Amino acid sequence: QVQLVESGGGLVQPGGSLRLSCAASGSIFSIGAMGWYRQAPGKERELVATVTRGGITNYADSVKGRFTISRDNVKNTVYLQMNSLKPEDTAVYYCSANTVTRSYRQSDYWGQGTQVTVSS
Repeated sequence: QVQLVESGGGLVQPGGSLRLSCAASGSIFSIGAMGWYRQAPGKERELVATVTRGGITNYADSVKGRFTISRDNVKNTVYLQMNSLKPEDTAVYYCSANTVTRSYRQSDYWGQGTQVTVSS
């Protein structure tokens, strides 16, 4: 099995910054694309940003220029640096990882989510 553990969420004022981390562990052979998604109350889960193993990134239009996704392939960890936060960024943030296990099964794994609240 594969586990993803997120950290770094919290309460921040508008204009502030937070850095989320998500570490994958367990029966991992390799990890392909990793990403961050978020879900606000009463809304569907939406993509925030993704990064390939080679470092190619993709962002939702709403976060371009403010958020930066990165990863450490040695540590099996993905990060999300969030700057210039807005109240509309308030949501539960989930990380995901497209993982091939040591038994050579490929699947998308998800973290448990971390709350980000932007409020004065």
